[in-house]
Amino acid sequence: MSALITAQPIIPPPEPAWVPSPLYRLTVEEYEAMVASGVLKSSPRFHLIRGYLVAKMTHNPPHAIVDELLGPALTGILPADRYHARAAKPVRLPGRDSEPEPDRCVVRGTPRAYESHHPGPEDIALVAEIAESSLADDRKLATEVYGPAGIPVYWIVNLVHRQVEVYTDPGPGGYRSCRVFAEGESVPVMIEGQLLGAIAVADILPSRPAAPAPGG
Repeated sequence: MSALITAQPIIPPPEPAWVPSPLYRLTVEEYEAMVASGVLKSSPRFHLIRGYLVAKMTHNPPHAIVDELLGPALTGILPADRYHARAAKPVRLPGRDSEPEPDRCVVRGTPRAYESHHPGPEDIALVAEIAESSLADDRKLATEVYGPAGIPVYWIVNLVHRQVEVYTDPGPGGYRSCRVFAEGESVPVMIEGQLLGAIAVADILPSRPAAPAPGG
């Protein structure tokens, strides 16, 4: 008499990129409560983008140098009694699902004006991100986050192409205008429709171009 053979189901190997759904999306209030409670520690660092916790990348030397150059360049142009350049601190955007920490932003008033709350779009004149490997994501922030939130001016200091991309005229679909300033040009610093000065692109870039990606 032959033995009964029971077929076993074939279990496929896991897909490395697969994530179960639906994912839970946080509100800004929930995120801030987690930060206040100490649930989210300082390493790794996160910020809230469209309801999701997004890990902030560690700055490589070129990114760090540009950040160190950009901050004083903006500060040197801004009237200190009216605006200040804020470094990698949260900004609270409308819609209850985004609280990014841009590399630099120009905020109305002095730092002490924000002892009890983070600045929102009504307080922010300019946001700047420094981009190398994050370039595609930083461009998506223009269309998905900063533009729809009404941030009037958004800069991407693009280390890949050694240029500054300036996005203006925000709307629900992002920004309706983008102008690119090359290494030999200067970027006008427009704050609330007023030209305060200009920053030479070369003055805020690393001395040497970014190394090409492996295999690129």
